[in-house]
Amino acid sequence: MSHGGSSGSLLAEEDMEELRGAAAEFYRQSGVVRELEEALDQLFRRRPRDLHGFLADYFDKLSAPPLISRLKGREVYDARGQLCIEAEVFCVVRNTEKSVSSAAVSCCLDPKTTSADSEDEERTEHVTTAAQWINGPLSNMLKDRSPCDQSEVDQVLSDFFMTRCLEEKEMMIHSPSMEEESSPSSPPAQDKDKKIRDKGKKNNTVEKPFPPAEPPEPVLHGSTAIGSVSLAVAKAGAELQRIPLYDHIAALKSHQNQERFHIPVSLVTLICCGRTSPGKLNLLEEVILVPKPGQPVIQTVTMTLQLQKEMMRIMTATRAGAVQAVESVRGAPAVSSERPEQLLDLIGEACSNLQLQLGTDAHLALNCAAHKLLDYSKGKYEVAAGVLKSPDELVDLYQTLLHRHPAVVALIDPFRREDKEQWEKLSSAVGNACSLISDVTNVSQLPVGGKGCIVKLVHETTISDLIRISSQPGSVMLGLTQSEPCSDASLSDLWQSGQPLTGGVQVRFLTLNPTVLLVVIGQSRCLALKPPSVGL
Repeated sequence: MSHGGSSGSLLAEEDMEELRGAAAEFYRQSGVVRELEEALDQLFRRRPRDLHGFLADYFDKLSAPPLISRLKGREVYDARGQLCIEAEVFCVVRNTEKSVSSAAVSCCLDPKTTSADSEDEERTEHVTTAAQWINGPLSNMLKDRSPCDQSEVDQVLSDFFMTRCLEEKEMMIHSPSMEEESSPSSPPAQDKDKKIRDKGKKNNTVEKPFPPAEPPEPVLHGSTAIGSVSLAVAKAGAELQRIPLYDHIAALKSHQNQERFHIPVSLVTLICCGRTSPGKLNLLEEVILVPKPGQPVIQTVTMTLQLQKEMMRIMTATRAGAVQAVESVRGAPAVSSERPEQLLDLIGEACSNLQLQLGTDAHLALNCAAHKLLDYSKGKYEVAAGVLKSPDELVDLYQTLLHRHPAVVALIDPFRREDKEQWEKLSSAVGNACSLISDVTNVSQLPVGGKGCIVKLVHETTISDLIRISSQPGSVMLGLTQSEPCSDASLSDLWQSGQPLTGGVQVRFLTLNPTVLLVVIGQSRCLALKPPSVGL
């Protein structure tokens, strides 16, 4: 037994010696001993009060960069209570998997192609497909990629989406039902045009051919997975670098850290009108206040509230014209009116009573949303209940309105994109006195004569797409679907963050292009132009 015991001891000693050799080789190759010696040397030289905290920070800088481990997609509800998809990013940080960020983008369904009865079903299919993409192929494709490499991640997302689009297009080509559904759509448009031309002949007037509507852009089921994952990865990159999201986005755009940012002039929705408001007027969906450059945001908000209060007082006192007002979803009063100049005269009177010089202390922007007012059967815009205007007549209306109210410095969607001649005609007439802005999803779709466009972070739009578009000539604005969660500041940081005001009001600046931006105050949507450069 003594002999057996000595043999066992000898084997154990040999195993230990082999283990020591393996450990020495491991530490030599990894450089851990060298780093430990350097850390202890720095610790002795500096002798900080928190010894372990110093060592933790020292080795934190040497840890491997975090990598995406998986994605998780889940169904959530947006600010309007509608179903949408949220993407959550998990990363391996110092050998531990952590949930780093999450984000959701809205699903904007075209009301022209989706009925109210089928909208919920259509939205559910969008969200279900998006969840399948995120939890399946997208999670696998982005595994072990750096969340700080936004361009690489977005390229993977765009390539995946393009593949799905081609597959969908191939299926539609070989689908006989699509041919049956699309074939009867063209004759009615020709009949309508013929009726308009015949009517013009009877009245002995010459009317120009009415441009047909452009086919709506198809929205691929699951497309919101692309936008939500892109935004979630951008948030993860900022979180892991311990910097604000707006700083991370700015670095992605300029490829270097910025020390100075533009604080834009904040514009606020003053009055809402449109089809959903009381009264006959349809044309002006929003009248937006543009304060003078350099005015603090809190003063802009205070001025807006004072103007709204004064307008309500005037309408109650006079009981003439626009006397009825309700609260709109944008957070601004929706007033009853019959003519566009009626609203502008009301604002002018309120400014005069408050000793504000309209055109100096503040300007106005009008969101016309004319594409929502077209009666295709008659080829005219219904600017008010029972009042129809042809595209050329609408040009004259705008010119008269701008001549009477020179404080108006921007028109948003004054026509459909198809009315290219009228865009160019109005642009030539107003020159630089008024900017014509189009709500589009791509700069290449900007009509001739348009001086700016609005894009939205929806569907398959990625952060890299926004950066690319903002770098192109012309004014670029980030539009809102008004379904974004109020508690999520991501859209604010995408363009640049503001400061919280007193009374719990949060103002968020949204601008990639330092010349134009959108601002959110509660549910209000705002625009801003020509911001002063201020160092933060």
